[in-house]
Amino acid sequence: MKLSDTVAVITGGASGLGEATVRSFVAGGARVAIFDMNAERGEKVAAELGGGVLFHKTDVTREEDVAAGIAAAMKAFGKITANVNCAGIGVAAKTLGKEGPHELALFKKTIDINLTGTFNTFRLCAAEMAKNEPGEDGERGVIVNTASVAAFDGQKGQVAYSATKGAIVGMTLPVARDLAYYGIRICAIAPGIFYTPLFEGLGEDVVNSLSAQVTFPKRLGKPSEYGDMARMIVESPYMNGETIRLDGAIRLP
Repeated sequence: MKLSDTVAVITGGASGLGEATVRSFVAGGARVAIFDMNAERGEKVAAELGGGVLFHKTDVTREEDVAAGIAAAMKAFGKITANVNCAGIGVAAKTLGKEGPHELALFKKTIDINLTGTFNTFRLCAAEMAKNEPGEDGERGVIVNTASVAAFDGQKGQVAYSATKGAIVGMTLPVARDLAYYGIRICAIAPGIFYTPLFEGLGEDVVNSLSAQVTFPKRLGKPSEYGDMARMIVESPYMNGETIRLDGAIRLP
């Protein structure tokens, strides 16, 4: 799919990996609808990037929010051909810790945002993609979800986060099979440790310590590298049903 003919819904697009993806797509000529809860930041990014970008305040866990955002994107751009899901949260809590068992409400919240929110968004985007005129190979749309290396080697205190990211990986192939009839592809990216706003207040020593764990190159990932990988998936018609580790070959201890 040519990026210049792409209309993408990008969740979590107001910051971090999502914002980097928005910028990469716009640089390639795509039009983008940003779905995010941070209205101040989302509107700022949209205003900076110009008329080919709109922002819609969206809680991805709410069907009505996502449906309204999709309606706004359809009104503005006339179609949706790509969906990149970056909205998510990370929590730190052990299954059993000094203060007792993992809080069930926190586990459910993580599942609701990271997993259910991702599914909620791409299922509704897919319904619009299926209406598109087929392009080369009969393609009508592309979905890119965000997993994590924690899906494969999650560390202590990551039980909720790892569960959601493992589920993102696990549903990639069955969704690819479900949507093949409609000419819609789906892949997932499993990032390693990326320098997102989360790390900005942690200090140089923490960043250097984390960088030392990466096999090569010895640094944290750049959000732009995630955005470029998502863009590559959209532009690569034979890439389907796969989870790609983007991690400098790190294996979490």
